[in-house]
Amino acid sequence: MSKEVSVQDINGVVWSACDTFRGVIDPSQYKDYILVMLFLKYVSDVYTEKYNEYLEKYNGNVERAERAMQLERFVVPAHSHFNWLYDSRNEPNIGELIDIGLADLEEANREKLTSVDGAGIFRNISFNTSNLGEKKEKNTRLKNLLQDFRKLDLTPSHLEDKDIIGDAYEFLIKYFAGDAGKKAGEFYTPSEVSTLLAKLTKSKPGARIYDPTCGSASLLIKAGKQVGSKDFSLYGQEANGSTWALAVMNMFLHGFDNASIRWGDTLRNPKHIEGDSLMKFDTVVANPPFSLDKWGQEEAEDDKYRRFTRGIPPKSKGDWAFISHMIASAYEGSGVVGVVVPHGVLFRASAEGRIRKKIIEENLLDAVIGLPANLFYGTGIPAAILIFNKGKNKRTETLFIDASEEYASGKNQNVLEPGHINRIVKAYQQFKNNKLTAGVVEDKYSYVATLEEIAENEFNLNIPRYVDTFEEEEEIDISAVQEEIEALENELKEVQSQMQKYLKELNL
Repeated sequence: MSKEVSVQDINGVVWSACDTFRGVIDPSQYKDYILVMLFLKYVSDVYTEKYNEYLEKYNGNVERAERAMQLERFVVPAHSHFNWLYDSRNEPNIGELIDIGLADLEEANREKLTSVDGAGIFRNISFNTSNLGEKKEKNTRLKNLLQDFRKLDLTPSHLEDKDIIGDAYEFLIKYFAGDAGKKAGEFYTPSEVSTLLAKLTKSKPGARIYDPTCGSASLLIKAGKQVGSKDFSLYGQEANGSTWALAVMNMFLHGFDNASIRWGDTLRNPKHIEGDSLMKFDTVVANPPFSLDKWGQEEAEDDKYRRFTRGIPPKSKGDWAFISHMIASAYEGSGVVGVVVPHGVLFRASAEGRIRKKIIEENLLDAVIGLPANLFYGTGIPAAILIFNKGKNKRTETLFIDASEEYASGKNQNVLEPGHINRIVKAYQQFKNNKLTAGVVEDKYSYVATLEEIAENEFNLNIPRYVDTFEEEEEIDISAVQEEIEALENELKEVQSQMQKYLKELNL
């Protein structure tokens, strides 16, 4: 039996494939070529293995095997198959052939690979673009790309375990995020932050889970995996077309074929609708763009979904607009919302302050968790996690956690380690289980505030108002310091006297 394919095997091929594009286009662009090719190779290998199984089952009857394949996960037209494209690698129009193959793969799988508006997941990428160089150079690069991926066997029965493709895809997205600088924040939330948020909002079996700004869907997938069974459904929306495509592919590579990932602007045009109302969810999680400018304030007053009844956020800061949408999307009486925000959301006044006040007075805020600085790609500012709970009932307290010092230093940014995550989650679980009373829970780390205390602080959620992290300076012994100063002064006089002596000897 041949060696099973591991994540390391996949990564090795991909690193080699990346060399094809380095120095030609930016990593934020060539990631799409690499990830699309990985997806195509996987879909093709899955199709081939299943087709051969049917051929064997039906004693070589091609017609019956092809008919059975129409009911499988994907239909792969002959000229869309990776092997056909590889065999065509020396053709002068290989870029055009790849584009045609991808377009026809979309058409053959419209329900899975196109949006509700008919846009395909490959519409924002072309292998026949001059961005890849002049024709001869471009053809050489595409030939090398096909040859690299030819080395990779993604046949399901040859893989080390069933999650390996999804895990490899996630790893690659993280790798490209590390290379993409500020643009990375558009499509990737650091894995550790996603894990923390997924644990804090852990869903029960049967849950509907939703991310209105899902990026490449890493957070949404982690939230699903926290359920502990396959009994859940995933929903997401993403405004950026290229990133939406990554999310759709990510879902399939993780085996979540029934996930509903929509393309569009969530605030201006939410796509998850039931009748004339927003679809409701058990769990809503997101890492929205921080303080988004021009988020759609001009349309908010006439919002038919009544998401902004508590007030309309300022035009240049969309944080509370996303939060308002998320709260409106959660089931009444039970829905849970977890969102990553910049610290300004906790204390900014005016319209944001009024919205914050109303939400707190409605007893929706469950926890405020301060995170370390430099966790996120593209920004070094510290962030916080807000947990809203539409099922708090009689419990009116809010948990504050200052985890700003809970990190390990990484190569380019700070990292939340498992111990840091577990400490935060444990504190929140104790709070949810009514095991914590109002007041200091853990010195310089956590505090349970009453609704009255928050009102006394004018609904300002700035964490230092509740969690006292002040470190008293060591008491200074004035007498000892004075003696030290006098000793230094005497020593200085001796040095100066010695210098004068040397200068006289040198007639200076």
